[in-house]
Amino acid sequence: MQRILVIQTAFIGDVVLATGLLEKLHRQFPDAGIDIAVRKGNEGLFVNHPFLQTIHIWDKRKNKYTHLLQLIFSIRKKKYDIVVNVQRYMATGFLAAFSGAKKTIGFNKNPLSFLFTEAIPHNFSGAGDAIHEIHRNHALIRSITDEQAAKPRLYPSTADEASVAVYQTKPYICIAPASVWFTKQYPAERWTAFIRQLPQEYTVYLLGAPGDEALCSSIQNQCNQRVINLAGKLSFLASAALMKTAAMNYVNDSAPMHFASAVNAPVTAVYCSTIPAFGYGPLSDLSFIVETPVALRCRPCGLHGHAKCPERHFNCALNIGAEQLLKTLTAV
Repeated sequence: MQRILVIQTAFIGDVVLATGLLEKLHRQFPDAGIDIAVRKGNEGLFVNHPFLQTIHIWDKRKNKYTHLLQLIFSIRKKKYDIVVNVQRYMATGFLAAFSGAKKTIGFNKNPLSFLFTEAIPHNFSGAGDAIHEIHRNHALIRSITDEQAAKPRLYPSTADEASVAVYQTKPYICIAPASVWFTKQYPAERWTAFIRQLPQEYTVYLLGAPGDEALCSSIQNQCNQRVINLAGKLSFLASAALMKTAAMNYVNDSAPMHFASAVNAPVTAVYCSTIPAFGYGPLSDLSFIVETPVALRCRPCGLHGHAKCPERHFNCALNIGAEQLLKTLTAV
């Protein structure tokens, strides 16, 4: 049996997008054993995944390099035929190059790409080239599959779906208001103003990680009883299961947007300092992008966002009105 490993130890949104590679590899090699390597904390994305066999976990927070060495020994024992490294950093380049695999594939921007059997150009200018990340990733396996990239996919289990069934008895909307970066996050007071204008028929569920609980509580406290704070209360896959049947999911340019894409849930992505042309936009069949209607010379101000607005006005977010978000709900 052929064995294939995909390495993606970045943050959760990047890992979700990399699941498109798993889909494509499984279609091309249905009898192969496919594994993935992720950072500790992201393994919950793959609980009961239907065709993954082993999930290698790298703990980057505690004894990072000791665990890296332990990981390389675990990978070498598997005797992989193909290792696909999605990242462009030396540590994962080390994992790929010394995996012992017959074929190692990675991007040519990786410092150790000269050790790979195939070094693939990474097509990203940073200027907004409109090539989606799933197509950039697919370039890694094009030579062993075909030209068509696969969309990301998550697999909530029956248990995940059962855990959120209690929230699905009436029409509802999900909002994931947080982001790691301040300038990628639509302001809390603007989320509150939007929620107050929503039709009364909808219950509103606020989603996020445990660290987002305070933000979600502050929004909930400014609204009425139909707003329920679920931040930190649902697993990754349970959150995806809840998003799947929402009337609409409202998100920032952040991981929950990719959750929606991975279960083909309706989604409205609010872009503040970043732009969809960076290639990380929503992929759901029903998806909308909301951004400032006023062109700003300072936007985009960076690929990942900032801890504060470099221009001190944050007009890329403040120019976005609640009516823009409401319009996507009525378009469903």
